[in-house]
Amino acid sequence: ELAGVRGKMSGPLGSMTCSGREASACKSPLSTRLREPLTHARFQQLFGVAEQEPELPAESCLPQQCRRWRRRVGACSGQGAWRLLLARLPPLRWLPQYRWRAWLLGDAVAGVTVGIVHVPQGMAFALLTSVPPVFGLYTSFFPILIYSLLGTGRHLSTGTFAVLSLMTGSAVERLVPEPFAGNLSGIEREQLEAQRVGTAAAVAFGSGALMLGMFVLRLGVLSTFLSEPVVKALTSGAALHVLVSQLPSLLGLSLPRQIGCFSLFKTLAAVLTALPQSSPAELTISALSLALLMPVKELNVRFRDRLPTPIPGEVVMVLLASVLCFTSSLDTRYNVQVVGLLPGGFPQPLLPNLAELPRILADSLPIALVTFAVSTSLASIYADKYSYSIDPNQELLAHGVSNLISSLFSCFPNSATLATTSLLVDAGGNTQLAGLFSCMVVLSVLLWLGPFFYYLPKAVLACINISSMRQMFFQMQELPQLWHISRVDFAVWMVTWVAVVTLNVDLGLAVGVIFSMMTVICRTQRVQCLALGLAEGTELYRPLRESHKLLQVPGLCILSYPTPLYFATRGQFRQILEWHLGLGERSKPAAEPIRVVILDFSGITFADAAGAREVVQLTSRCQDAGICLLLAQCNALVLETLTRVGLLDRVTPEQLFVSVQDAAAHAMERLELTGPKICTVWI
Repeated sequence: ELAGVRGKMSGPLGSMTCSGREASACKSPLSTRLREPLTHARFQQLFGVAEQEPELPAESCLPQQCRRWRRRVGACSGQGAWRLLLARLPPLRWLPQYRWRAWLLGDAVAGVTVGIVHVPQGMAFALLTSVPPVFGLYTSFFPILIYSLLGTGRHLSTGTFAVLSLMTGSAVERLVPEPFAGNLSGIEREQLEAQRVGTAAAVAFGSGALMLGMFVLRLGVLSTFLSEPVVKALTSGAALHVLVSQLPSLLGLSLPRQIGCFSLFKTLAAVLTALPQSSPAELTISALSLALLMPVKELNVRFRDRLPTPIPGEVVMVLLASVLCFTSSLDTRYNVQVVGLLPGGFPQPLLPNLAELPRILADSLPIALVTFAVSTSLASIYADKYSYSIDPNQELLAHGVSNLISSLFSCFPNSATLATTSLLVDAGGNTQLAGLFSCMVVLSVLLWLGPFFYYLPKAVLACINISSMRQMFFQMQELPQLWHISRVDFAVWMVTWVAVVTLNVDLGLAVGVIFSMMTVICRTQRVQCLALGLAEGTELYRPLRESHKLLQVPGLCILSYPTPLYFATRGQFRQILEWHLGLGERSKPAAEPIRVVILDFSGITFADAAGAREVVQLTSRCQDAGICLLLAQCNALVLETLTRVGLLDRVTPEQLFVSVQDAAAHAMERLELTGPKICTVWI
């Protein structure tokens, strides 16, 4: 990349020029002319620096974020308020552009289809949450309505989600355990259910408040910490928890719910122990339900393009099971557990018990993170597919308000769901208007059709829970492909899955995120050192071990460090530079000592105080060893950190360069070389 000069070059560092006659003599493998090197000081002289805003004395003690908000408030106008309203209420943007003739029918059909599925699924997921089934219907109404007004995902379907229901159910069982006596009177049972409903609503309130706090701080970027392997392993492991937790309902066993670490294995052991006491009637109902639901799910997937709308297997199963139980009196003759009476209308708005918030904070935080990560990733998939964009921070607001307001109506935590979102897209949904049609279906059940579900066996709801996990189980089919693509991602997937299965969903999520972050840190430690040289007749740098036709120069070394320089990498940075520059006990054998070293900082995205001090110490050691140190392509953030720790006390602005080529030109002049032979080392 550096053009050489035939003929001897001399002069002080930073003042090399090429006259007209000398320019004609300039010759390099690239047939280019050598221009005057551009230092950092020269760059500021030519192009200047941005003027900084004067700080007001009265505001000098205020945080920068507060001053920014004050400026925004001071500059507020009618037009600014309208823009803010457009940003916070997405229907104001997409509704005027709504194509009524082309989209309305698709939204209506998709909304009604998804609403029909929400009814049995909401009641089924309520059992996972350890609350009565009717509260699953409430959670299938209010969150959908609120997200339709605030969400930016046009194809996203929100409501009850099995993973969140399982996490909430574990918190409810831990905070409001069932008495060991077991036999509760009707009044005691109602009191226990009321306490559990209040706890589940408090968890929803806490998670919604946390998401609103994240929205205020604009922390939508936190979703990036939940990588795709972590999310998929989390949902796949949670699906196995759902399967095992529904085994007592499938077999007609009344067993206490196991919580905490190793709860999956405890539940399996309890089921195997009580297996002789299972109910043949409920076992038969479960077998017939699964025999109907699983083939219908497979048909919907295989013939997705041919079917005008997916086959509503859940609705058909609910109707058949209710009619069979009513006509055969299974609830009285064979003691089959049924849903019972669903109260009509809506509950009175009630603020959750704020005294419970400190107790449920540890449960609300992972639920808030899973809600946001799953919903945002799912919305992004369909936004990329249909060429529109979503706002992660607006999604935080939508899901935060959805959980916060719905908790006032005794709803448990909710989020976007994979199954209903896929169903919404397959049925022809186009915009958030489809959610309003889904709300109408759930509303009709709450107001008029609730008594028809009285004889619905709970075993059918357990089967619906299991069949809805189908897609999550099939995520394990991606493991062989993930093994070939990235072994590290495969390890993250397996560690997260094992942690979720053996411990629980909350701890498994924490283990997965921590392990994923550790892999990133470990990969910054595993940086290969490659010596590169300029390939003769080209502008390309190649590793020295691959080719022998590379131009090198004794006494000059160019080092590039393509990794953030912070406390975890500073030791490696020091050791590698000592080895190449011959400053340590173990140094690289060289025919000629290094006289000039160029540090290419283009790959250093950030540096902390420890890493910056390491650079300053290296500068002092190079000065003591008689080595001229030049810095190139250092971004503004890293340069500011280096300046604060005293770098400019040891180097001058003329030793800072905009590019490696300019630094190399100065190095060639200092070494008084006659050819462009440069050795580049990439660390």
